[in-house]
Amino acid sequence: MLALTSPTGKLGSSILTSLLNHNLIPPTQLLLLSSSTPTPKLQPYIDQGIQVRPLNYHSPAPSAFEGVTKLLLISTPEIALDYHYPDTPGRESVQIETLKCAIAAGVKHIYYTSLAFGSPSEAGVMRAHLRTEEFLAQQSGVQVTILRQGLYNESWPLYLGYYDPHDDERGEVVLAGNGKVSWTAISDLGLANALVLAGKDEDWAGKTLYLSAQRNALSMAEVAKLVGQERGKEVTVKVVGREEYVKCCVERGVEKDNVEWWSTTYAALRKGECLIEDGTLERLLKVQGVEVTRMEDTIKKMVGGSA
Repeated sequence: MLALTSPTGKLGSSILTSLLNHNLIPPTQLLLLSSSTPTPKLQPYIDQGIQVRPLNYHSPAPSAFEGVTKLLLISTPEIALDYHYPDTPGRESVQIETLKCAIAAGVKHIYYTSLAFGSPSEAGVMRAHLRTEEFLAQQSGVQVTILRQGLYNESWPLYLGYYDPHDDERGEVVLAGNGKVSWTAISDLGLANALVLAGKDEDWAGKTLYLSAQRNALSMAEVAKLVGQERGKEVTVKVVGREEYVKCCVERGVEKDNVEWWSTTYAALRKGECLIEDGTLERLLKVQGVEVTRMEDTIKKMVGGSA
């Protein structure tokens, strides 16, 4: 049985939808582990014969993993845990406790959703992932597959200075870096991850996969240009130092702890950490006759041509 965590989140729900829509794994062989049970969002899956059990990363119970042979652990979105590491434990602390519980319960293969940054990485957002990956690398008696997810197409507003796709008044956006990113749509990631999960264990065990769309390699300046084209007014990028970037974001109402942590991402972009030259995602999608979603199409959909 395959257990999926965070089945109502963006990535988790996309993976689950792909598994079902492409008939990759029978519903009776799926288990959804959710911290928000019961929830109406899960009822359609229950109606299809999929089991649902509660799981809290902060207090995992072995009973949640009873009968589970394969586990997809989607990283916790509780980013505030990372803000003051190492003074306080980061996100890896709750993830590792959940993984320990799963391994002790007899799970044989763990798939972990990491991010498509470098190793090591300049980005604070990646460091808890690396610490979780390190823990998994030290485990014996369990197979591990690391799924490094490409940066979401749909997350461009965050990288473009917390840009509002509809109402942002800025013609010039202040950023702390302008490197290229291999942007990847959530729907494409959902299908690629689903195909890996449904595949033979031996094909993916012990591997770190980069699931990023090569055709969508765009810098922040290029993303801004596309946004400007859709909005009908030019949008450009001004690269400044990290301190000035933080100051500008805080003045616009972004929480200081958040932006100070997040701002390290731009050093990673400058180093080219997110420009991924790996065709794994395209090869997986091709099996299903699916083309990579263009960044232009995502921006057009999100901006909606508002001027």
